[in-house]
Amino acid sequence: MDCILITGGAGFIGCKLSSLLEDFGLPIVAIDSMHPQVHSSSDRPELMPNSVILHVGDVCDCRTWDAVLNDWKPRILIHLAAETGTGQSLTEASLHAQTNVVGTTRMLDALSSRGVLPDHILLSSSRAVYGEGAWRKKSGEICYPGIRKASDLKSGIWSFTDEQGEELTPLSHRAGHTNPNPTSVYGSTKLAQENILSAWCAAMNIPLSILRFQNVYGPGQAPFNVYTGIINIFFRVARGGAPIDIYEDGNIGRDFVFIDDVARACKAALQSVPNGSRLLDVGSGTVTTVLEAAKAIAKISSSPAPEVSGKFRPGDVRWAVAEAGDLKQQLGVVAKVPFVEGVTHVGEWLIRKGYV
Repeated sequence: MDCILITGGAGFIGCKLSSLLEDFGLPIVAIDSMHPQVHSSSDRPELMPNSVILHVGDVCDCRTWDAVLNDWKPRILIHLAAETGTGQSLTEASLHAQTNVVGTTRMLDALSSRGVLPDHILLSSSRAVYGEGAWRKKSGEICYPGIRKASDLKSGIWSFTDEQGEELTPLSHRAGHTNPNPTSVYGSTKLAQENILSAWCAAMNIPLSILRFQNVYGPGQAPFNVYTGIINIFFRVARGGAPIDIYEDGNIGRDFVFIDDVARACKAALQSVPNGSRLLDVGSGTVTTVLEAAKAIAKISSSPAPEVSGKFRPGDVRWAVAEAGDLKQQLGVVAKVPFVEGVTHVGEWLIRKGYV
């Protein structure tokens, strides 16, 4: 039977997105390994719509694809399944390469062996493919400073300077304009996913949408995953009555985009099939520093003010914010949920569920 197939479909984004796709008129099938780092139990997620058919299995396992493709023919394929911990990928590189790269090629081999060619494939990629992205010198020249040196971080030098010691200004990420240059193993595997799917879809004449997500947050995100979901981590600390520990100098720039806005962007991309391939950033286009985020959460939680410790995490980038204009122009999507409103919803959900 024809279907919409979502890998990683029992996850945070998959559950929200599937709730928006029921009007497509196709059965929705989700493949998910129910990874314990993401799911506290193997039970069906509460936020997954009842109409979704859940197949528990690993995208790296040929038997998973045999079982699913024996019964289903994906007309639309949404590839969300991935290992996502940026810091974790530095110490568990093989795990990230296996899931993100081999899992993708295993999927394509399974489709090829059966002659199954979806009408459209959507890949959830990441802002991590940009690494530190592009920066501007005082002269106006655009440059790519690369990876921050460990020696600089240990000395409390958080940003970049030019040859004359003048500070550089970070620029927003813009797909097709900002060169990808990952600074983490995770980012490298996401870029590999993009390249693999771009090559395969071009050869098979299948439309491809690649959406590079900024920092997605919202109710339903794994509350105890120590590698992702900084908003949940901050709430847990704040609700415990302790000050939130802020890394570097707190001025780490991020683009926090609410789950509802991300799901709307995905749906819009699926409703507007590209002629060939499409590459877009999904974010609010608004910068929120980590310190600003922590202060907002501390205020909501009536907890002590955050404390800047000067700690740092290898692989973290200094600045990651999307240029949101292309998303609006091509798909008519603009992020609607302001950060304070979004984190308030998260806090209410965490309290309601007893997670904090």
